[in-house]
Amino acid sequence: MHHWFTYPNIDPIAIHIGRFGIHWYGISYLVGFLCVYFWMSRPAALRRLGLTREQVQDFIFYAVVGVLVGGRALFVIADMLTPVARGGHTAASYFAHPINFIAVWNGGMAFHGGLIGVIIAVWLFVRKHPGLTMTRLADEICVLVPIGITLTRIVNFINDELWGRVCVPDHPYCMIFPSDPTQQYRYPSQLFEAVLDLATLPILLLLYRMKPRDGVVFWTWFTLYGITRSIAEIWRSPGILVFGVITGGQLLALPMILIGAVGIWYSATRGRAQNENHGGSARQPA
Repeated sequence: MHHWFTYPNIDPIAIHIGRFGIHWYGISYLVGFLCVYFWMSRPAALRRLGLTREQVQDFIFYAVVGVLVGGRALFVIADMLTPVARGGHTAASYFAHPINFIAVWNGGMAFHGGLIGVIIAVWLFVRKHPGLTMTRLADEICVLVPIGITLTRIVNFINDELWGRVCVPDHPYCMIFPSDPTQQYRYPSQLFEAVLDLATLPILLLLYRMKPRDGVVFWTWFTLYGITRSIAEIWRSPGILVFGVITGGQLLALPMILIGAVGIWYSATRGRAQNENHGGSARQPA
């Protein structure tokens, strides 16, 4: 069979500066956080949250720490549970090279760990701002998150990681990934997942413009991610299989659909309207 594409072998380092380099992975995270920051810094968002731009910057710091710590911690745990034959690494290899515990510059972040880290960051931040609720803050955070996730999936492709399952039967759009020891044609699952993630962006923007009650936008994103991740796992090479069928990613993503649906219903029926002030005492921006 004639295949349409060959793996492009893009340098994972976007910019070389002497012995150092700026990785595409870091750039994708930077762009994602900047998107969230600029969205939350809009005058309308600042009024809704009762925050200043300086306080939004403070929150972004919380979020960065939460994503990095949570995302890396869960990745390392999952990596040690993944069989070496499937690309995992043993605990002994981590302790032999302790720097690998924090080597986020080489890639290796677990989305669900980062999500947990951000939720903790939101909780800690809200505690400092009486009257501000987690749902109202989460609504503003999540709208442009699909951009960051999409870019990260594209970088996963550039980094030659998280490649897809072997194409059976074969398809012309499959390709061979250099790091695959079997050198078989596989689905470019990273790009499939990027498309699915990006498709949620217009849905969230449209829903936000409708001004639903607090929490509806966040729980909609939460549900959509559960759906898109569960679908993407169909093509993605599984690191961990549960019951021989469900992948580790689906085990975490499928419950998000049910939890998110309940969250949407609860927020739509009991959430606070967007035009209700949260009652905080933060200085309003001019």
